[in-house]
Amino acid sequence: MRRFSIAVAAAVTLGVALSSVPAQAHTGRPSPGLAHCIADTCHFDVPPGTYDVRVVVGGKTASATSISGESRRSLLPETAAPAGERITRSFTVNVRTPEGEPTGPEGTPGLDLRIGGTAPALAGIEVKRARHARQIFLVGDSTVCDQPGDPYSGWGQQLPQYLRKGVSVANYADSGESTVTYLGNPQLWATVRPLIRPGDAVLVQLAHNDKTTDEATYRANLEALVAGVLERGGQPVLVTPIVRRWFNPDGTLNNGTALLVNGLGVDHPAVVRSVAAARDVPLIDLTAKTKALVESLGVEGSKALYLTNEARDNTHTSVRGATAYAGLVRDELVTQHLVPKGTVRVG
Repeated sequence: MRRFSIAVAAAVTLGVALSSVPAQAHTGRPSPGLAHCIADTCHFDVPPGTYDVRVVVGGKTASATSISGESRRSLLPETAAPAGERITRSFTVNVRTPEGEPTGPEGTPGLDLRIGGTAPALAGIEVKRARHARQIFLVGDSTVCDQPGDPYSGWGQQLPQYLRKGVSVANYADSGESTVTYLGNPQLWATVRPLIRPGDAVLVQLAHNDKTTDEATYRANLEALVAGVLERGGQPVLVTPIVRRWFNPDGTLNNGTALLVNGLGVDHPAVVRSVAAARDVPLIDLTAKTKALVESLGVEGSKALYLTNEARDNTHTSVRGATAYAGLVRDELVTQHLVPKGTVRVG
């Protein structure tokens, strides 16, 4: 069992009522926020909304602490603190119901945070309702969504760890969805669209399940999503789909299965690129970027990005793969100035 340490820190102002008992006794003046923590879990009884979380990590011995929350979202990458030092980090998190996939189970009310890492040490924590935070909405399928269980992970589930306080990820991607079903299900687009505020970015990656969608319909659906975001004052960002790990004998992914060309001959990435150009909206060419990465790793090395070994699945990503692909998205958010300066972790 991994040893978990709640270290003593100076008191921190907490904006919510105390609701649980700390995992162990403290000396000195422990952070009041630690009263929400039992073992490696912290729970805050807050209503749906957007919240800023400030944590202090570190202890008497060297530590390495990561934080995940809600439906297995990675919120803070493993952060090392030398012995006797404290490090403060802040991030913004979206709390909603359902807390994971929009058509999935409701989950637990409030905000749940899990403390992990190779040598975790939480010294302080506070949660406050966020003011003026921007949202990155994600519209996508199972390769993007907050996957409910190991070993699966969508890249949208890993994206929050790359963001600092001031921007949160509202991941409304849902397993099995196509452009047709996403627009047609009232739990999906009809729910997301009214939540978009001016300045919010909406990343759209839908293609894997448009297996029987003809090109005209696929194009029209993408245009409808773009128009809906613009009408709300948001910034639509079209994202080409991640590749399937389907190699040719020559070690490339130059085939329709890998590059998401459906049975009707619809080249999904090409249509996404075309719509982005026609509507003059930002494009993240994740197909090209994931293709380059997978090919560079080769047939064997790329297995770790997908669930090839675990489930003979060359479409869905592991935590490692989802994290790598989220990093590619992070790089584009920075390069294309799609998030405020200073809100992205680049190291």
